[in-house]
Amino acid sequence: MGSKSDREGTEDDVYAASPNDDLMKARKSLVSDDFSRSMGVSAEPRAFPSVQSPDLMAVLIDGANLFYAASYLNIEIDYNRLLQALTQGRRLLRAYFYTGVDSRNEKQRGFLLWLSRHGYRVVSKELVAHPEGGRKANLHVEMAVDMLRLAKHCSTITVLSGDGHLTYALDALGRQGVTVEVVSLQSMTSDALIDLADRYIDLANLQSDIKKRRKV
Repeated sequence: MGSKSDREGTEDDVYAASPNDDLMKARKSLVSDDFSRSMGVSAEPRAFPSVQSPDLMAVLIDGANLFYAASYLNIEIDYNRLLQALTQGRRLLRAYFYTGVDSRNEKQRGFLLWLSRHGYRVVSKELVAHPEGGRKANLHVEMAVDMLRLAKHCSTITVLSGDGHLTYALDALGRQGVTVEVVSLQSMTSDALIDLADRYIDLANLQSDIKKRRKV
């Protein structure tokens, strides 16, 4: 049996990625800067294009939002098919996956390592206990910073999240001339995000394209 990092990830492991052919080799060998540091691996930074490219896009995925949406739809996400559905044949510069982590959860670490080796840059933060109960990790700032950084290089940015805390950042993207796509389950999406998006896609309409196929 192969190791966890060699097997296809599922949301059962926590809550990839078939990049375009011309970027596959460069990205497949990389571990995300943030995640690699947590694993004790050194990853050299790679330069982005010096100017905004009209045929490049980036994808930013809110891991928790995707997990709850998949649970609501009662589907198991195929992370290879997910990225294919989001890119729709366009040239992908980066795909980021943001998630809270439990450092004691080896199964989760294996899943995130698998993602980082299959086209995703994993950005993680330790889960913190809240007074009202439960544990959470707020990655809004990280997502906003990456959006604005990518806006200098990509003409389109696709955000898979319904969190209204991202409204100001998406508005800033639009003001920079970036085409903003929002993908999320409509019942879990802030109306402000939908109003700001140049294109909104209800995740429910993609479920047949992103769910894991049953093996015959």
